[in-house]
Amino acid sequence: MTPTQLRAFAAVVRLGSVKLAAAELEVSEAAVSLHIGQLRKELGDRLFTRTASGLAFTPGGLRLASRAAELLSLQERTIIEVGQAAQGRRLLRMAASSMFAEHAAPGLIGLFTGRAADLDVELSVHDPRRFGGLLHSRTVDVAIGPNPGNVDGTLSCKPFLNYQIVVVCGPEHPLAGRDVGPHQLRDQTWLLGPAAATDVGVVPTMLRRLNVPEERQQIYQSNSAALEEARRGSGVAAAISFAVAQDLSNGRLVRMSGQSLRFDGGWVTLTLPERDAPPAAAELVRFVTNPRATQAMLRGPGVNVGRFRPSIHITLWS
Repeated sequence: MTPTQLRAFAAVVRLGSVKLAAAELEVSEAAVSLHIGQLRKELGDRLFTRTASGLAFTPGGLRLASRAAELLSLQERTIIEVGQAAQGRRLLRMAASSMFAEHAAPGLIGLFTGRAADLDVELSVHDPRRFGGLLHSRTVDVAIGPNPGNVDGTLSCKPFLNYQIVVVCGPEHPLAGRDVGPHQLRDQTWLLGPAAATDVGVVPTMLRRLNVPEERQQIYQSNSAALEEARRGSGVAAAISFAVAQDLSNGRLVRMSGQSLRFDGGWVTLTLPERDAPPAAAELVRFVTNPRATQAMLRGPGVNVGRFRPSIHITLWS
């Protein structure tokens, strides 16, 4: 596959017509059809057929449409990054677990990049079980989150911050202010962030220890969304203690008490061995143990939009 072929196919998908795609790309319809034909031959898939109501895409065509947009975006971003590198700019690619990315990464990135005017950080969220593969393939330079447990001896793993998970609910919840046991918690609706969807980390461990049925677990796109539902009294939520400290102090959330309701977790940095890791990654590993870095992660002051570069690809289908 070539970028030219993908660009032609992406235009056909977006516009729904070979003719319109050719006009937008300023080439002939025959040229667009040639590129589509080459893709069909290479992939062994018709990709789409013409019907009376327009183009009908095959499942493979829909998958390629998503990938084409992603690959073309990656190509454009790479061109920009190469130009920046030629001008002396550096890029640090960071993989993070969902909980670290939401609650601690903004403060860390803001403070870390503030020390180096030539450094940009690209953050992407992944299941911690993928950290090793991402590092070995050099897709990312450093990974931060819970210890995935499948780390081989070729990677450097360094713990740097411990935290506590607490169970909270809204002030109007029937169990607010009461001592509760595991049997009562099992019957509640649990409002959870993406961390609950993996098998690694303190939240999945907590749910297994409490034996919370899967049908009682509602997973939201972010921990903040889950906590907002908890404030409304829709259920109980698991949260990092420092992330809900203000809500607990002003009464918007109530910490549930009872035996076995304290769960401790920790984050680690993972990199290739220091001789193979990019200098910026090794610098970050040293930096995260700094007291100022710890305070920045706990307080989360945020980061300037020009310095924060999340890697996000979205495809919408009507």
